Amino acid sequence: MAVSISAVALLAIIAFLLIKKGGLNAGHAIVCILLGFYLASSSIAPTISGATSRVIEMIGGIKF
Repeated sequence: MAVSISAVALLAIIAFLLIKKGGLNAGHAIVCILLGFYLASSSIAPTISGATSRVIEMIGGIKF
């Protein structure tokens, strides 16, 4: 749950900054789409949330 809230907050801030800057490209659009899925809690949102959690776990498991 904390990861989801943190992800939503982070994506919202990124989307706001990217839209404010005015240069919305494909990468920016992906961030906005992810934010939309999290906020809408659509039927595909659990899949995206699970994938995001797995990526975060994978990144957390990297030993430097």
